[in-house]
Amino acid sequence: MVEMNLNRRQFLKLSGAAAATLAIVELGFDEKNVYAKTKEFKIAKTKVTPTICCYCGVGCGILVHTKNNTVVYTEGDPDNPINEGKLCSKGTTIRQLYTSKKRLTKPLYRAPGSKKWEEKDWEWMLDTIAKRVKETRDASFIEKEEGITVNKTEKIASLGGAALDNEETYLLAKLMRGLGVVYLEHQARI
Repeated sequence: MVEMNLNRRQFLKLSGAAAATLAIVELGFDEKNVYAKTKEFKIAKTKVTPTICCYCGVGCGILVHTKNNTVVYTEGDPDNPINEGKLCSKGTTIRQLYTSKKRLTKPLYRAPGSKKWEEKDWEWMLDTIAKRVKETRDASFIEKEEGITVNKTEKIASLGGAALDNEETYLLAKLMRGLGVVYLEHQARI
């Protein structure tokens, strides 16, 4: 005969565990089924959009679940060959880029010499950027150097980032080369 020395607390824990186990076994509790049902609640009737994580140059795939025009849930994309559904600590918190109260939703402009940022609309911002790029390119464009045609500008630079996919990076590089930009870099190379 095995003797067990249990105090009152240990006896109650053991009794509670035994009762819970018996209830689960007798009621036919299926842990996998319950887990599957809980996932269904969070992402039920959401639109799933595959995208790429913007935090580093690895290019992990993320599935973004949206409902009523808001991000409800994000998870690793199991079909992505890079991360196979897994995400690092930054990638798992990517939803906060959208839901954060600190997120900027309108363009801000700070005039030269000013200490204050002011809200501008997108049309004004894009027109201003295009105008300044053209002015800078026209003022700094070099057609020939030592008798050789170079068609370049050294007053504009471009730096791509990991948030851009291959197609966006390709188009950005084509645009910059078309402008004659010499300093064309990407975050993954630096």
